[in-house]
Amino acid sequence: MKADTERRSGNRISTRVLTRVRTAQGADHTAQTRDVSANGVFLYSKSRMEKGAEVELVLILPPELTSGEKCWVCCQATIVRVEEEGSEFGVAAQIRRMDILPEASV
Repeated sequence: MKADTERRSGNRISTRVLTRVRTAQGADHTAQTRDVSANGVFLYSKSRMEKGAEVELVLILPPELTSGEKCWVCCQATIVRVEEEGSEFGVAAQIRRMDILPEASV
């Protein structure tokens, strides 16, 4: 097996979506995705997160990952990598569970 073999189990879709992040300690902050798949997400945050931390993510999935419609989801995820990038942190999270949220009218 080659060292550069792809480890991701799903196709990533490049998309910038505002995401609400809630830590196990109850802290809420926002982040923005760089890419999303059915199994994981990479996002940028101004808040530091620790590898191994459990988080809840609420975001809109792009139509490419759903049945053609954008939909709100709530994901239970584990932080698997953190990269410090100036004043931001790049965070890779593995999604363990994903629940579709009901459509909300505004």
